[in-house]
Amino acid sequence: MVAVVPSWLKKRVSAENKTSRVSKSLAGKKINTVCQSAVCPNINECFNRGTATFMILGDVCTRSCMFCAVKKGKPELTDPAEPERIAEAVKELGLLYAVITSVTRDDLEDGGAQFFADTVEAIYSINPKIKVEVLIPDFQGNEKSIKKVVDSKPAVIGHNVEMVPSLYNRIRPQAVYERSLHVLEIIKNMDKNIYTKSGLMLGLGEKYEDVIDVMKNLRKVNCDLLTIGQYLKPDKNCVPVDRYVTPEEYKEYEKVAYKLGFHSVASGPFVRSSYNAEKLLDNQL
Repeated sequence: MVAVVPSWLKKRVSAENKTSRVSKSLAGKKINTVCQSAVCPNINECFNRGTATFMILGDVCTRSCMFCAVKKGKPELTDPAEPERIAEAVKELGLLYAVITSVTRDDLEDGGAQFFADTVEAIYSINPKIKVEVLIPDFQGNEKSIKKVVDSKPAVIGHNVEMVPSLYNRIRPQAVYERSLHVLEIIKNMDKNIYTKSGLMLGLGEKYEDVIDVMKNLRKVNCDLLTIGQYLKPDKNCVPVDRYVTPEEYKEYEKVAYKLGFHSVASGPFVRSSYNAEKLLDNQL
C-alpha cells in the first residue's frame, strides 16, 4: 500500500525565481551539489536564497544505499583543482557559511578525507571568517582520515546515522551503525571545540522507541546538533515511504532531544542535514 502524501508535505514555491545565479555559478565551475544529485525538496528555496550544499569527490558513490538518489557505481578520478573551484564559488556567491559534503569513496585510500581538508583550507584562504560545515562519510572508521578533516578546523563536522539500526541491513547494508557513532566520538575526542552533528530520517518503518534510543546513543558520544526529517522517495529505485510522520510527532522528538541534552535541534518534515545549517549553529554562538 502506497502512503498518501499529506497536506503538510506540499511545499510552496516562491514566484520570485533567483535560482539561475546559483545554477550558473555551479555549472560554470563544474561543481556538484547534493541539492541536485539527491533530489532535495528544498532546492528552489535554497537556490533562491543564494546558497547550495557543495558535493565534492564527484557525483558517483561507491555504496548502494536504497534511500538515496545519488548515482552509484565506479567513480571517476578525483580532480585536484576541485577545492579551489569550491572556494571560488563560495566567494562568488558571497557565502559566509559554507556546507561541504561528498559521495562515499571507499575506493580511495583515505576515503577522500584530504579533499575535505583541502576544501576547508581553500575556503579559509579567501576569508578566514567564513564558517565551514562538513558532512563526511564514515571513512570506514579510519582515524587517520578523520584526523585530516579535524585538523582543517571546520566549525561543524557532521556524520549522519541516517536511520535506526534495525533498518541498516535492508536499506544501507554497507554502513555500520556502531561505526557511525564511533566516528562522531572520535571527532569529539580529537577536538572538543568542533561541533558534531548527525541526522536521522523518519518514515522508513522505525518505531518511536527506536528513535529515542538513537538520540540517546548520539548523546553518549557527545553529539551536539541533531536534524530529524521525513524520508521522501527520491526515485523509483529507492525504498518506498512507510508512513508520513506528523508535524506534532516532530515537535515531540524535538522536545525529547533537548531534554537529552542536544545543544540545537531541527525537527520537521522538510528538515535535511544541511538545510538552514547556519541557523542550527547560530543557536550556539
